[in-house]
Amino acid sequence: MSIQILPARLANQIAAGEVVERPASVVKELVENSLDAGASKIVVDIEKGGAKRIRISDNGCGIRKEELTLALSRHATSKIKDLTDLEAIASLGFRGEALASISSVARLTMTSKPENQESAWQAYAQGRDMEVTIQPAAHPNGTTIEVNDLFFNTPARRKFLRTEKTEFSHIDEVIRRIALARFDVSFVLTHNGKMIRSYRAAANMDQNAKRVGQVCGQKFIENALTIDCQHEGLHLWGWIAKPEFYRAQNDLCYSYVNGRMMRDKLINHGIRQAYAELIPSDGYPAFVLYLELDHKEVDVNVHPAKHEVRFHQGRYVHDFIYSVCHQALQSDLAQMQQSIAEDSYGTVTEVQYQNQEYIKPLQRVAEPSSSHAFSSPKRDNQSSGLAAAAASYQSLMSTPKPSVEALKGNAQSSLAEKPTSKILYVVEPHFAVIVLDGALKLVDLLPIAEHVNTQLIEQRWQQGLVSQPLLLPIVVGLDEAKVTWLNQHVDLIEQAGMTIQIRTGNKVQVRQFPALLREKDVASCLVQVLELIESNTSEESQLSVFKHSLAKVMSEQQYSLESANYLWHQAQNVLLEQLNDLCHLNSSEIDLTSALAQLKKAQLQ
Repeated sequence: MSIQILPARLANQIAAGEVVERPASVVKELVENSLDAGASKIVVDIEKGGAKRIRISDNGCGIRKEELTLALSRHATSKIKDLTDLEAIASLGFRGEALASISSVARLTMTSKPENQESAWQAYAQGRDMEVTIQPAAHPNGTTIEVNDLFFNTPARRKFLRTEKTEFSHIDEVIRRIALARFDVSFVLTHNGKMIRSYRAAANMDQNAKRVGQVCGQKFIENALTIDCQHEGLHLWGWIAKPEFYRAQNDLCYSYVNGRMMRDKLINHGIRQAYAELIPSDGYPAFVLYLELDHKEVDVNVHPAKHEVRFHQGRYVHDFIYSVCHQALQSDLAQMQQSIAEDSYGTVTEVQYQNQEYIKPLQRVAEPSSSHAFSSPKRDNQSSGLAAAAASYQSLMSTPKPSVEALKGNAQSSLAEKPTSKILYVVEPHFAVIVLDGALKLVDLLPIAEHVNTQLIEQRWQQGLVSQPLLLPIVVGLDEAKVTWLNQHVDLIEQAGMTIQIRTGNKVQVRQFPALLREKDVASCLVQVLELIESNTSEESQLSVFKHSLAKVMSEQQYSLESANYLWHQAQNVLLEQLNDLCHLNSSEIDLTSALAQLKKAQLQ
């Protein structure tokens, strides 16, 4: 059999097998062309699920009369000019195959008018060998493409089309996905003369969220965390649903790379890994995420439908997506646990103190929250907390005092169940005013936190502490003794959830760190742990010393009223018998009267 060049018509139909799978493929290619043309409004009109007619109108830049015939030719495009453009594709289309492929398997009419052209012109083609008819037409600025009788000349392809309802559902999903990609463009979708979708152009994040709610449902927005993180040329933003909103199918998985909708395995794996321990193995997370990076760092020319991409630094991108999503989910989980712990406390019983005066503790003093790259529902602000404190203090002054007998009875019954009630006040950085044995006392929270955290580490040690990958490796300079200890105890640091590589010049590279220490500065935390190990002179094993050092570093923080009460709640669960022994503070270290004065001052503000 001799080698021959395929006829142009047959070559186009072969190409159409990749580009035009079904009516939804036609809609996708034509709408993307409208977006590349700078359209701000796109109307998609469908009949009979797209098998009879697909009509797409836009207000983009249009096509000049002399280029209409060329536009329907294979490998004709305005998107790229040379190899340099191919290495950094910024447009959605670039191959120049869509219009030629569609016209080879359907009757295609294209009417267009650029703004600087006096009148509109229309091109018509119907599956012949590049035969295009040009004639004048009436049309506003922009372009309208009408595709009739899809697969009319390829009956084998036509019989594989599904029902009208099924084909339109695929078109609907394409429009939904594209509507999430371009918030600045309005979209209208009609089917058999009935409007199905209408998305108004959005101008700010609130309007963006409203469109996401239209596409994904309002419940998704109500259960979503907003993330926005930039680092080293990568920008990830969007919405991820809380773990409890997981889905039985992947119907709410929307990811985009530089505005192009994706079903990329690397992206999906990074997101699923962030949810790994939070949802069932057969569940799917819900998300709408946008990844933006330099066009030169990603190759979009790897899949006929352009649903997959290839990143030049795939592992780095994967870890970035995982880290941002994981941190957002863990932060929300920690806030939820803290809220549950706070809600479990009852109203603090008033206790007698000096000259029959009573001190009513603040229910809550709101503290400024640290800024981070993701957001969650805000708590009461500081001004409302202070106003509540003032109201509470005023009501206290006018409240009749209970009898001493009743007070003692309440205190004794309460203390019989637990060694103490709620912490009244925190004196910076780690002292607390509490009720103990019916009297106000001061307690140092650090030794209590060390005991709680030591037990926590002991419980989790056998399975290995959960490790958290760092967004970027951190290099720490250490002295020779510390590096030697790390070299000699590789098993210990791995079981603690640390991944550390020794480098030249007494430097170490930290790639993963224990999740229990995620709020700490990695470099200073590592140095502090190693210094505690060096300074320990006890006869304990290195394993015990290492655990105690980790617990001590975990415990050292400036406690707020909320975090102190959360610690107190944990301590009462795990240190019931030891708690009284730990609640001793040398009176010379801090003045109780001064602490009470601070408490009263806070109440009066």
